[in-house]
Amino acid sequence: MELVITSYCRIKDKSIIVNGKELQLPKQEASSGFFAAAYKHFEINYPKFHKMDALSKLGFIATEAVLKESDFLKRNKPTEIGIIMANKASSLDTDRSHQLSINDKNHYLPSPATFVYTLPNIVIGEISIKHKLTGENGFFVCDGFDAGLLVNAAQITFHQKTITAAICGWVDYDNGASDALIYLVEMASDSIKNTNFTALNEETLNQFYI
Repeated sequence: MELVITSYCRIKDKSIIVNGKELQLPKQEASSGFFAAAYKHFEINYPKFHKMDALSKLGFIATEAVLKESDFLKRNKPTEIGIIMANKASSLDTDRSHQLSINDKNHYLPSPATFVYTLPNIVIGEISIKHKLTGENGFFVCDGFDAGLLVNAAQITFHQKTITAAICGWVDYDNGASDALIYLVEMASDSIKNTNFTALNEETLNQFYI
């Protein structure tokens, strides 16, 4: 079974690269402004986006970027599309906000809207809801970008024959810094007309992540 990457998006701080081409967005002073500009650029219509935490917005934007450049959702059934992601900060950025809301006993006011995002796999949930995906999924937390882990996780999941395609990658957000690499993985076949696809392996992921 040969697994290939048919589209990818790299986001680092306020830079967005889709399949090797950097997109030009209006300069933004704050990260929230960057996400809003990207949302507008990709013509996304999903009001819930504005209520998400930064980690989910980052993963959501990167995913929309690769999907818009591919027939991925047309080629694969929603029930057979998996999602495999990882990061190093988990949901720490949102965890801090939640902690601040419970520190002061005299003004104790934890927000359910913040608490719901105190798990990193919520980003998978947001993407799944948007595109009605119900395939196998998993979120890993490790010390740093680990191409080997991501490749192995995809290979194992595909070999279980529970999915035929997957949205995979690295989605990390901490202290205002965005760091993401999202890519679409499919089994090589004649139905994939894009001749620019590349094999899924550690070397390729490390090149995309630079």
